[in-house]
Amino acid sequence: MDIWKVADSETSDLKSTSSCLETTLLFLGNSNAGKTSLVLKFLERDETPKPTMGLEYTFGRRSKGSNMSKQIANIWELGGGTLLTDLINLPVTVDTLSTLSVVVVLDLSKPEELWTVLEQIFGKLRQRVNEVMKEIKTKDKSTTAALQKKAWGKFGKDHPDRDMLDPLPVSLAIIGAKYDLFQSFDPEKKKTICKTLRFLAHIHGASLQFYTMKSDTLVVRTKQLLCHYAFQTSASHTMSMDYTKPLIVPAGCDALGQIGVPPIQQGELSHISAKKPIDLWKQAYCSLFPQTSSSPAGTNPCKDPRYAEKHIDSSRNLKDTELDKTRRSSSRSVAALFAV
Repeated sequence: MDIWKVADSETSDLKSTSSCLETTLLFLGNSNAGKTSLVLKFLERDETPKPTMGLEYTFGRRSKGSNMSKQIANIWELGGGTLLTDLINLPVTVDTLSTLSVVVVLDLSKPEELWTVLEQIFGKLRQRVNEVMKEIKTKDKSTTAALQKKAWGKFGKDHPDRDMLDPLPVSLAIIGAKYDLFQSFDPEKKKTICKTLRFLAHIHGASLQFYTMKSDTLVVRTKQLLCHYAFQTSASHTMSMDYTKPLIVPAGCDALGQIGVPPIQQGELSHISAKKPIDLWKQAYCSLFPQTSSSPAGTNPCKDPRYAEKHIDSSRNLKDTELDKTRRSSSRSVAALFAV
């Protein structure tokens, strides 16, 4: 037997005794909420965080057991607040949906952005997930059924709020960052923010957890949650719903009866015109915390008709098309690089 046949035989044996689990984590949220710092903390990388430009990729990897099996977490982070949410189409695909976890990092010190950020992110995310689910369904209905079953499995068959819920068929977490700044808020404001975030997390099937880099305990708990998503480790059973303490509410463990009623101010009831619970919560919350844009530039000037330039816009569209092709090619190259 020549050396090449020996090498081929050994490679075949290695592949048969090893396996590779791949997952995808997508980080979204406010600008400057601390997404990059959280990713670096999770990966235990001692680096200085840099501003995220567009959609950036990194990965985490670990070995499991003595059979040399590998676990790889493909990590995507979207910068720019809600300005570039169309870019989530790249990591949210037919190939990634079944192992996708979305982590929305919110800046608790900016309650005037929370509702807008979550509304825009959940809206875009749901739109993209629905597109991918339809594509999957044309090929394999059993896969979409399994994803829906998994989404509802968080709540159990007898959950009292089933008729009010609309969980996304992906793992979802809301991380309330900068809890150290949030602690100094007026108690009533903290209570309102906590109740509202619990409501939004509950109806979308998300876990909710508060976090600050200045608390070792909260850092450890948040890393445990991310490790659960990335490497399918056991989920923590810790829970805290006291608004005077950091919230830790696993998906499916809350209830509308425990959350309570929306924070409607005296004299505002006659002005409420909401027909759905989420609209009622929106009107109540936004009347207390009028919302502002979370994106640095507000809107994208490249798409503003006031600044239209025919020749420049034509060149820009061409470059955008080329960039999109490059992103897709890079994504396939990364996937091939870690394929076993």
